[in-house]
Amino acid sequence: MLRRTFMSIATAAAMTAGTAAFAGGHSKDIVDTAVSAGSFTTLVAAVQAAGLVETLKGEGPFTVFAPTDDAFAALPEGTVENLLKPENKDQLTAILTYHVVPGKVMSTDLSNNMMAATVQGGDVTIMTEGGVTVNGANVTTADVMASNGVIHVIDQVILPK
Repeated sequence: MLRRTFMSIATAAAMTAGTAAFAGGHSKDIVDTAVSAGSFTTLVAAVQAAGLVETLKGEGPFTVFAPTDDAFAALPEGTVENLLKPENKDQLTAILTYHVVPGKVMSTDLSNNMMAATVQGGDVTIMTEGGVTVNGANVTTADVMASNGVIHVIDQVILPK
């Protein structure tokens, strides 16, 4: 149940980037923020397919490591299409919730070789030497504020073990 809730959060965050909610001084939740950015259409579609929109539009706070459309495009051909099929919803949810950490983790909170527990249940490793990475994915934009958390843009899709 917790795993599905976090996946829902990730999906919702990706989808609601255009919805205004005036909480914490930021008018858009994670989903609406992602939608309005314009470079997360695949992530938003995946969040919708996984049924995570409402979760990610929830109170939070959430930290989302958001892969760009280019990050999804770099996956082997057919991977995204396959994951978006209804019969693969559990796998899609696991991957999406692996990109979500409960709480609001700002870049200033990070330390080298830091482990962070994801909504999916696994841990991600954050490195800060020579640039910030999450399981080897580069953080290209940090601390994108939303009304219910924060987004850190990454250049790869990270996969749970």
